[in-house]
Amino acid sequence: MAFRMTRRGAALAAFALDAAAANRAARAQGAAQGAGPSAGPAWPERPIRWIVPFPPAGTADILSRLLGERLSPRLGQSIVVENRAGAGGTLAATATAQARGDAHTVMVTNFAPHGVSPSLFANLAYDADRDFQHLGLLGALPMVIAVHPSVPATDIAAFLAAARAQRDRLSMAYGGNGTASHLIGLTFHRAAGIAPTFVPYRGAGPALTDVLAGTVPSIIETLPAALGHIRAGRLRPLAVSSAQRSAALPDIPTFAELGFGAATGVNWFGFALPAGVPDWLAPRWLAELRAVLAMPEVAQRLTEMGVEGTSLDPAATTAFVRAELARWREVVRTNNVTAD
Repeated sequence: MAFRMTRRGAALAAFALDAAAANRAARAQGAAQGAGPSAGPAWPERPIRWIVPFPPAGTADILSRLLGERLSPRLGQSIVVENRAGAGGTLAATATAQARGDAHTVMVTNFAPHGVSPSLFANLAYDADRDFQHLGLLGALPMVIAVHPSVPATDIAAFLAAARAQRDRLSMAYGGNGTASHLIGLTFHRAAGIAPTFVPYRGAGPALTDVLAGTVPSIIETLPAALGHIRAGRLRPLAVSSAQRSAALPDIPTFAELGFGAATGVNWFGFALPAGVPDWLAPRWLAELRAVLAMPEVAQRLTEMGVEGTSLDPAATTAFVRAELARWREVVRTNNVTAD
């Protein structure tokens, strides 16, 4: 299968294949599997527009390409990954909402456009609940609190004691206002009863650069962003924000284990269709996604990336998105959080 790149406003990438052969195989598979009255029409009839709310090379983009490369031959059509970055993911969400009823458009949803951006930006052109059909969670990224090796603290208790001894002058880097690292960090520090000096950066990369240099002693960031530095000994992890310990760092306790369960939270990635698509479409996507996510090489790659918690349950995912919207709306309000 060949890989081709195109550009049109946003960065695009297409997974191309021998369309004639793949279409024949896909149609034959569909005929064998879907002869019942709920099977719906032949689909897809054209390339799939796969909208991602972040730039190329990030977790959402890598995840999309990992799945897209395997979904494309199964569907018999190219999957075009369209990176609509900017404005906290709202550009991508708006584009998806405007494709109402389009059976050939999907979106990788996220904590930002479907969890917190509706509380940060006024007059959005979409409703994070009603304008989407949420099918499942592709995975979640826990936050990790980590320190530079020069910091004496070897566990979270020592870290909190040092913060209190310094009268909350301890500084902590994070990847920007309104991000998952910022909001989960706020909830953790409120639960722990400390108020460190938060140092915002425009993304995880610059934040990590200063912490690795020792300019800022600590950081809260997604585990995949920090994991390579942790494994190399350039950062010392103290705690993770997920409900269970991370398979990537099995010896590091969770916030809940440390007594701060109210701060449990993750940066999540979901899969959604625009509202108004035909009823037969969701079951088809769910079947294809389950098949690809069950592939051993996909599961292994997700583990290597630190992505956990895949769940393809539309009702549960819709309830989760609604709960996230309510939770982070309150955090934004009580902490007077504004977008960068």
